[in-house]
Amino acid sequence: MIATLIALVLTALAAPAIISWLGRRGFYVLAAAPAAAMVGVIVEWPRAGEAPRTESIRWVPALQMNIDLRMDTLSAIMSILVLGVGALVLCYCAEYFDTGETSPGDGSPSAPRIRRRVAGFGAQMVAFTGAMFGLVVSDNMIVLYIFWEATTVLSFLLVGFYAQRATSRRAATQALLVTTAGGLAMLAGIVILGERAGSYLLSDVIASPPTGTAVTVAVVLVLIGALSKSAIVPFHFWLPGAMAAPTPVSAYLHAAAMVKAGIFLVARLAPGFGDLMAWQISVVGLGMLTMVLGGWRSLREFDLKLILAFGTVSQLGFLMVLVGTGDANVALAGVAMLVAHALFKASLFMVVGVIDHSTGTRDVRKLARLGSTAPSLAVIAAVASASMAGLPITLGFVGKEAALTSLLDVDGFDGWQGPVSTAVIVFGSILTMAYTTRFLWGAFGRKVRTEPSAAVARMHHPSIAFIAPAGILAALGVAAGFAAGPLGSLFEPYAKTLPANGHELEHLALWHGFTLPLLLTVIVIVGGVGTFVVLRRRRRRLGFHTPPLGNADRIYDAVLRGADTVSLALTRVTQRGSLPLTQGVIMVTTIVVPTVALLVGARNRLEINGFDSFAQVVIGGIMVAAAIATTMLRNRLAAALVVGVTGYGCGMIFAFYGAPDLALTQFLVETLTLVIFVLVLRKLPAEAEARHSTGFKPLRALIGLAFGALLVVIGLYAAGARTTTPVADDLPKAAYELGNGANAVNVLLVDIRAWDTLGEVSVLLVAATGVASMVFRHRRFGAAPRVADAARLHGADPGAVDDMPTARTTWLRGSELRDPRHRSMVLEATTRLIFPTMVVASIYFFFAGHNAPGGGFAGGLTMGMALVLRYLAGGRYELGEAIPVDAGRILGLGLALSVGTALASVFAGAPALSSATIELTLPVLGDIKLVTALFFDLGVYLIVVGLVLDVLRSLGARLDIEETSTTAGRASAGAGARP
Repeated sequence: MIATLIALVLTALAAPAIISWLGRRGFYVLAAAPAAAMVGVIVEWPRAGEAPRTESIRWVPALQMNIDLRMDTLSAIMSILVLGVGALVLCYCAEYFDTGETSPGDGSPSAPRIRRRVAGFGAQMVAFTGAMFGLVVSDNMIVLYIFWEATTVLSFLLVGFYAQRATSRRAATQALLVTTAGGLAMLAGIVILGERAGSYLLSDVIASPPTGTAVTVAVVLVLIGALSKSAIVPFHFWLPGAMAAPTPVSAYLHAAAMVKAGIFLVARLAPGFGDLMAWQISVVGLGMLTMVLGGWRSLREFDLKLILAFGTVSQLGFLMVLVGTGDANVALAGVAMLVAHALFKASLFMVVGVIDHSTGTRDVRKLARLGSTAPSLAVIAAVASASMAGLPITLGFVGKEAALTSLLDVDGFDGWQGPVSTAVIVFGSILTMAYTTRFLWGAFGRKVRTEPSAAVARMHHPSIAFIAPAGILAALGVAAGFAAGPLGSLFEPYAKTLPANGHELEHLALWHGFTLPLLLTVIVIVGGVGTFVVLRRRRRRLGFHTPPLGNADRIYDAVLRGADTVSLALTRVTQRGSLPLTQGVIMVTTIVVPTVALLVGARNRLEINGFDSFAQVVIGGIMVAAAIATTMLRNRLAAALVVGVTGYGCGMIFAFYGAPDLALTQFLVETLTLVIFVLVLRKLPAEAEARHSTGFKPLRALIGLAFGALLVVIGLYAAGARTTTPVADDLPKAAYELGNGANAVNVLLVDIRAWDTLGEVSVLLVAATGVASMVFRHRRFGAAPRVADAARLHGADPGAVDDMPTARTTWLRGSELRDPRHRSMVLEATTRLIFPTMVVASIYFFFAGHNAPGGGFAGGLTMGMALVLRYLAGGRYELGEAIPVDAGRILGLGLALSVGTALASVFAGAPALSSATIELTLPVLGDIKLVTALFFDLGVYLIVVGLVLDVLRSLGARLDIEETSTTAGRASAGAGARP
């Protein structure tokens, strides 16, 4: 199972390159991965009487977040559907994306861009297959939720494939919002259920289900996630909207994969919680309502795809009733219908895709005599539709017969559950037969015409490869009907996990004789055909041309409009467009809430220690004086420099208290921050203009003093609240014994709390990207310009003063292209001498950080300061000479190293981001002890260097170019104005 997941992930990563290289035939290569995985599942099919196969990887044991996988009968059935149908859909894509729909025109993207998007589409489809496989084999509920949300995100990307279309964007957003909201409710339910059960393993929870009100609430929350995923009323409206997606998405996600996730989860939990009243109302009650509503809505549609979409909603309601009733025989019928539905609905969606591409329309009013024009396609559709309607010799017939037989025997709720459920299912099946007939008639019927319609007359005939996947699935639906007995023996181990309620387990069979369910089937067939005939003749009288009342889609729009109205009203109150006002509101809230909590809650007695030395008093006084001076200075640059004094003072205090690591980092960060301030402030006036003054200085001073005082008070109370030995006392020993390092601070960052560090460096990368995006606006530039680029830039900007070579002696190559007025020989010579030393110090800090002050962060900051020095001394060209690499590549490499370290430990069978020690003896170098956390630290080092380079490139080099261009433009304009 783990090997299958890894193979699918690697295939998804390689998919863009494969499709770019092989074109549409690359989809056949991609299909090989799920096909091979399906063969593996068949070979390792769970055997009756044996314990299910399990695999586990330790991830976060303390949070019970190990990757626990379990392959039982239900997981195997779903895996076959996910992998098998997924492979056929990928084969279908090979022809689908070569039939003209993605051709440019009418505002569509250009062909190269479309090819790139199709390549990305292939990767997303394979990734979705992997996410669904992970979902159905997960035994840990937290891991299941992660895969659950992965399918949500990938569904958003797939449904929104045609991003240039408003309908696709709306459909993708709608599906994302509905299923994500359900997923959040499900997560809350999982946490409650796991805590109450004492285990987050599904197998443990179902084997010994907990009880109580909290458990009932948790189950309902989980069911909200399942119902929203499977488009059950009231969450059904997102599925028809998702038909804006390409047909392969509908054939896979909305027939055999994503919408089945909720059905799977209900089937998984039914053995433990199927007898709850809340369960029966939520699952069985809403399922019956969904079956009827979806069937009725499908009779109103003219789009073939929407007919199938609402039909899918109806069938999902039917499946929800079967797997949620909590009876062994009903569950067996539910599993049979689960498989049948995946086969016939994926086939029919593919048929609709072929019709759309061949004729250019899906409107039943524009299709006539297609059956005689494309008989092979009509036969495939008829066979698949027969299974959908539950006609004999198909698996759909077997499942529906078993469902009717078993539902009649259900005696819940004082004996009325069985008859009521059967009656609703029969009525829903009549609607199913009606819309099935309408689908076939609308797509392939003659419609009292002697000649094909215009769309059919100009159609191009699909290739055999295009219709083959649909034909295979339709044929499997019939073959499975004849093999109902053997298939039933494979499905029965799951059914036996539920109570039979006093009845023997009925075996699946194609023929049970002349029974009451067979009579009901005849009623369904006759009633369905009659309903279609009546509705076709009286459509206008029934008002089908008007929108239905209670349209859930319109309710969704009303909810969004209401949310927008509330958010706008709230924004008008809290966000007035004034930065000082917004910051003031945030700080006042931060002051008031903790102060009230301190006054109302219990407080410990404060113990305030004085200064340890007179030097601390002096430093504290300097910091206070600098803070006061900052509020009085009008010059922006002077104020920034004085603020830096407080930061350096804080670093000195760290040093006095024996924290050299913190002091070093504080000094480096403060210096780099000052440089960034200078780079930004040089573009602003030296002093704030009077018209930009915000006033209220006494109030702002009061807020600042209150905020600072509150921080001190909270810190004192927090220190006074300690009742046991501080954890910091044990960190040095833990760092050396567990992290193999004497520097507790660095070991804490790269080992003990490496997850925090990974999150922080990710934020740094996002910040760098954000700054670059705001500065560059249109596109992200590459590396800083080098001296060799000067001629090209000079040609593009002939008036650039800084691009003129000089004859002065230079210490730095980039200085040759600077205006002599902007050069400093002392700074250049100093930089030439100091830069190598700073680079060596940076490398030393990096390697020594595990056992001495330093580390990847400090080393990266030191290297960043060296780059700052090169830029200040030699300008933008010197920055390019120092590191002629795009900052984005350095940032990406650093993040890849950090994440790769986490994954490597998982693949090695250890928790993520755990470190190991490698001891080597090398000639000359002697004994070497290498801690694998060093590679994670290297990622941090590269991210910090990339961040500094990106800031210098955007706030420095890029703004230099714009300023030079502006100056040159003004000079040219002035020269032209002179006579």
